[in-house]
Amino acid sequence: MGLITMSERDLQRIEVLSKVVDGRMSIVAAAHVLAISTRHVQRLVDRIEHTGAGSIRHKAIGRPSNNKIASGVRDYVLMLVRERYLDFGPTFAAEKLQEEHGVTVSRETLRKWMQDAGIWLSRKQRRTFHQPRLRREAYGELVQIDGSEHRWFEDRGPACSLLVFVDDATGKLMQLRFVRSESAFTYFEALALYLKEHGAPIAFYSDKHSVFRVAKKDPKGGQGMTQFGRALSELHIEILCANSSQAKGRVERMNRTLQDRLVKELRLAKISGMEAGNAFLPTFISQYNDRFAVAPARSDNLHRPVDMTASRLKDVLCKREERYVGAQLTFSYERKRIILEDNDVTRGLVGKYVETYAYADGRLDI
Repeated sequence: MGLITMSERDLQRIEVLSKVVDGRMSIVAAAHVLAISTRHVQRLVDRIEHTGAGSIRHKAIGRPSNNKIASGVRDYVLMLVRERYLDFGPTFAAEKLQEEHGVTVSRETLRKWMQDAGIWLSRKQRRTFHQPRLRREAYGELVQIDGSEHRWFEDRGPACSLLVFVDDATGKLMQLRFVRSESAFTYFEALALYLKEHGAPIAFYSDKHSVFRVAKKDPKGGQGMTQFGRALSELHIEILCANSSQAKGRVERMNRTLQDRLVKELRLAKISGMEAGNAFLPTFISQYNDRFAVAPARSDNLHRPVDMTASRLKDVLCKREERYVGAQLTFSYERKRIILEDNDVTRGLVGKYVETYAYADGRLDI
């Protein structure tokens, strides 16, 4: 004779109903304990008296669900998913199965089938962990740079970007600058201030913003460098581009900190514009570094003096491009036609390339 499996709920019912059969508990009390009606208690008591305690066991126990999908359908669906929708998510795959094949399967059922078959990983299973990168050992060895667009002055002024320079070894704020937006010229301006105050670091670490990295695989000119990259090369500063935001986590975390602390400091100081904000930043940087900067593993300062004149540095920190001079002593520049003055020097430039120097103040030298 096979064993009859009972759930905990059925066992509780048998215990209470046995007391009713033996006269140790009233039907009303049993109904209260079991949270069912007195009529249902009477029905269960009658069933126990006629066919025994095992008769109250739920009739569906051990039977397949009425809603169970046949195993053949499951196998067919998984075959279609493997053949045509292997990189689809469960929701999208369920839609396509309905539209293209007339097979209706709920997305959650399909999700479970795909997980059991190893086709789909849950968000938790797909989660990757980024090990924290150790700090560089010396001050000036690596400086992380980034731009953070935010409403820095809240509703007192327009949104703008803050250029942030953070030393990797110490966590020191090296340079902050409010600008309208991230561009080569605004980074040139911030870099000039950095070089004047600290000197040249060994390397900068940035994201893949177009200021730092050429997006095209085979750029026609510029030796595959951006204007900012070209300037750093002339200054003998390396530029490294991170593959993910986690890789430059130090400056990313600094951005979040500044969006909290700096915004409140600007509010308390009643500052509502970039000019006043930039005047306030040196004080903020000094106070922040005094409190939060850490000592590097090595005491060396790897910043190097910039050995060039101010005029030469200005020619480095500008946009430089080569332009072809046509027969009419003209060349194109930013959708404009530039006409050269006709003289003995310019006549010799026909069919040759000239180099343009564009500065932040709008001046163009050739």
